[in-house]
Amino acid sequence: MATVTLYRPVGTKELALIEASGWTAFPPRLPEQPIFYPVTNEGYARQIARDWNTAHNTDRRGYVVRFDVRAEVANSYDRRVVGGREHEELWVPAEELSTFNAAIEGKIALIAEYGPGGVETTPQA
Repeated sequence: MATVTLYRPVGTKELALIEASGWTAFPPRLPEQPIFYPVTNEGYARQIARDWNTAHNTDRRGYVVRFDVRAEVANSYDRRVVGGREHEELWVPAEELSTFNAAIEGKIALIAEYGPGGVETTPQA
């Protein structure tokens, strides 16, 4: 079965919820978050985690996770470029997140951690 590898920059709270799922699902979106937007390349995910999450989260930490989704599901969602061409996201409506989660193949993997000031640390998961 063909899969698409995607990435997601997350904060500490979202990472804890992913871990609580057994590394198999993303948590439901909050009411003010109508879109779940994984990104299509690792560099963009790292940029967000390093530059935005560490500056805007109260604990000054950011993480990057990598995961595979069945291609037919991933390809059914709009891809949006939100800056330069490397800033590509998949836009998954919040009400379809459970369907998206069911299409994840294998485990979600923690691949990068950033601390205050955007300093990369070693992933613990």
